[in-house]
Parts: sequence; structure tokens; C-alpha cells
Amino acid sequence: MESLPVSSKLHSGYHHPLSRIWQSDRRVNKSTFIYPVFVSDLDRDETAIKSMPNVYRRSVPETIVHIAELVKIGLRSTIIFGVPLHPGAKDERGSAADDVQGPVIRLIHALREQFPDLFIVVDVCLCEYTNHGHCGVLNQDGTLNNATSVARIADVALAYAEAGAHCVAPSDMNDGRILAIKRKLISAGIEHRVLVMSYSAKFSGCLYGPFRNAACSTPSFGDRRSYQLPPAGRALAWRAVARDVAEGADVIMVKPAGSYLDIISDARKSHHLPIAAYQVSGEYSMIHAAAAAGVFDLKSMAFESVEAILRAGATIVISYFTPDFLMWLDEPVSKL
Repeated sequence: MESLPVSSKLHSGYHHPLSRIWQSDRRVNKSTFIYPVFVSDLDRDETAIKSMPNVYRRSVPETIVHIAELVKIGLRSTIIFGVPLHPGAKDERGSAADDVQGPVIRLIHALREQFPDLFIVVDVCLCEYTNHGHCGVLNQDGTLNNATSVARIADVALAYAEAGAHCVAPSDMNDGRILAIKRKLISAGIEHRVLVMSYSAKFSGCLYGPFRNAACSTPSFGDRRSYQLPPAGRALAWRAVARDVAEGADVIMVKPAGSYLDIISDARKSHHLPIAAYQVSGEYSMIHAAAAAGVFDLKSMAFESVEAILRAGATIVISYFTPDFLMWLDEPVSKL
């Protein structure tokens, strides 16, 4: 193992042309957005998510068709969430997460082959794959076993990276998982080309409901408050971000975005990494619901919400509005 600290490894943060763009501040454009997709292990699947207008859970073939249409209008990046639906696919340790025949790794291979310029981010967590729905391996008392969970998360991240993901994004919030992942990537000799985007300040709350419907990841008991941050925990968020920066994260993320603009601003003032913000499912669905009720114009509010996120200090926005922005940004300026 090299003597240099893991946090000195910088090449992964600008190895790819898109990640180099992310190193610069800018206004809303097509490079700003990462598009979340839900991919299932069914042979054929295109299931509408009732709580999220225009959002679907798709099988690998249907996802490829969908992505192809978006690449034509300028999609630069997508983040993949796997959804195992076959009976028996879930177990106590999330074994299906890094199954080479599973939907995530199959989709990575297909995307790399068909869309060589697309930047592929993969969410790394176990909640979709465990039979209990929590973000790691549990102790007998139902609490998270941090050491076992981190080891498992690091193995899954390495599998995605070796399959061809440009970026792995651990969302589990277990202590020490960034360092564990970076060490795995270094040992495999691929740390220079795999960006690590950490869900550093991920807050617990009620805005994830539609996502859990899409990903089938609602916990079977309890909640995630013991490992996701409390909504009022501003100082705790600062500590979590600082920890992940010290462990070698290339990008830090704040989630949700709109309710935590102060956290985005804190991160921007304190650190010199690109900052991602996840405009989560509940934010997306609320904007749609209010627009449908005549409260405001959908496009105007979508732009306003993203501009606020960028103004706070983010440089990357993960949003379900991405397909809309790809079209809106091609319209004459007078219509925006």
C-alpha cells in the first residue's frame, strides 16, 4: 500500500470529460444534471410509479430504449438504482447487489457498449437488496453492524467499478465507507478512473416516500433515523462532510436539496470539491402536484428550484426533471 493518504488521490475527480466540467462553477445547462433510473431484474418491465409523474421502473432492455431517446437530446449522465423483484432475490446481506447477472451490472455493460460518452453513476447501497430494507447488514438487535456493512458496501462498489461504472455513489451513510471503497479501488489499480461521489449529508425525513415506492426499499421495521442525519443537525452535517472529504471523496452530496440549501452553502464555503445535490422524489412530486393544482407553472418552478440549488453552491443536480430540462434548455431563451 502506498504511503500517501487516500485523500491525496485526485485523478479520479477529473479523469472523465464530464467530471472535468463539474470542477467549474456554472449556470444551468445539460451537463448540470444526472438522471436517476430504476432498473428491475424482470425480463420485461415498464411500471409507472404512481406517486412520481412520468417516472417508471424498467427492465434492462426498456431502460436502454429510454436512455437512447434522452442521449439524442443531450443526456450526459445517469445514476442507476437496482430493484430486484424476483422471489427470493433479497436476503439478510443483500447478496444480489453485486450479482453479475443482476440488473445493475447488466445495465452498466449495456450502457458502456451503446453509449460510450455517457457518464455512468451507480448508487451503492443494500436497502433495495436486503429482506429487511435497511442500508446494511444488521446485528441481532436490529441495529446496523457498521464494520460488516462497510465491508459489504465496499465489495459492491468495487464490483460496479470493475463492471465499468465511471462513478460509485455510496448512499448507506455507514461510518468509514468512503475510505474502505477508496482502498478497494486502489488495491484493484482503478482508483484513478473511478470517481467516488459520497452521499455525505443525507438527512432522514418524509421526502423519500415516492422513491421507496419505486425502489421497493421501505424498511420492514423501524426507520433510518439512527444512521441518516436528523433534519436539524447542521453541525453534524458539517462533520459528516468533513469526514468524507478526509477519507478521499471526489464529490460530496447533500440530500434532499431544496430543504437543505444552507447545508449546500456550508459545504461550498468549507471545502473545495464539486458538490452534488439530490432533488429527491418528494421534492419532484410536490412540484408536480402544486403545478397540477394551478399554484404555479411547472417549468418556471422547476427552473427556480434548480437555480436556487446552484446558487447555494451545488455544481451537480440529480433530478427526475432531467428529461424535461434536456428539452427546455433547447427552447428559445424568451420561452424560459
